[in-house]
Amino acid sequence: MHTIAVVEDDRMLNEALARMLQKNGYQVTRAHTLAEGRKLAAGGPDLMIVDIGLPDGEGLDLCRMARREGEIPVLFLTARDEEADMLRAFDCGADDYLVKPFSLPVLLKHVEAILRRSGRERRTFRYQELTVDFDRKQVFCGEEPVRLTAREYALLELLVRNQGRVVTRKLILQQIWDAEGSFVEENTVNVTLNRLRKKIEPDPSSPVYIRNVFGMGYTFGK
Repeated sequence: MHTIAVVEDDRMLNEALARMLQKNGYQVTRAHTLAEGRKLAAGGPDLMIVDIGLPDGEGLDLCRMARREGEIPVLFLTARDEEADMLRAFDCGADDYLVKPFSLPVLLKHVEAILRRSGRERRTFRYQELTVDFDRKQVFCGEEPVRLTAREYALLELLVRNQGRVVTRKLILQQIWDAEGSFVEENTVNVTLNRLRKKIEPDPSSPVYIRNVFGMGYTFGK
């Protein structure tokens, strides 16, 4: 899961940005001043969204620090739309620049583009409140990490990668345990599946992620 640092002194906008980013699967840290932003930069986020005009200084200084210490991409937000201000931002290492007011969906697209260009974009899968980070083999329900065993994770990934298709018990045994499925007790898949459901389903008795397909196997999602 990517971490995005939001440094914006307008508290309502700061909160709106954080909610939108969290809703779209990002982890968010927040600051309202240049001094607080420097602390966030030291933590090495994947991207910083920075207001140029901060109460205790210019966001340009924070951009220079982010680029110098960790090559952290920076997206500037500003009420200034003059060419000279934009050029100053890019000269200090900005990756992008948005002039207020802007729409949150447009900002989200800019964020995705920056992460893609910077090589910080990771392969992730999101469905409702569940996020699977394939590169790090991590799973999150909302913002909370879910601790899975190696087999539980492998089972979840197999189902996720086949979203919308039925995954048979035979295929699960072949892919997760062994090529023949002959050294595993009949109930093993059920036991592992039930443990996985208890960890990721809002209500394991009425699953929304991993569904039974009677007489055939399992499918992920609708």
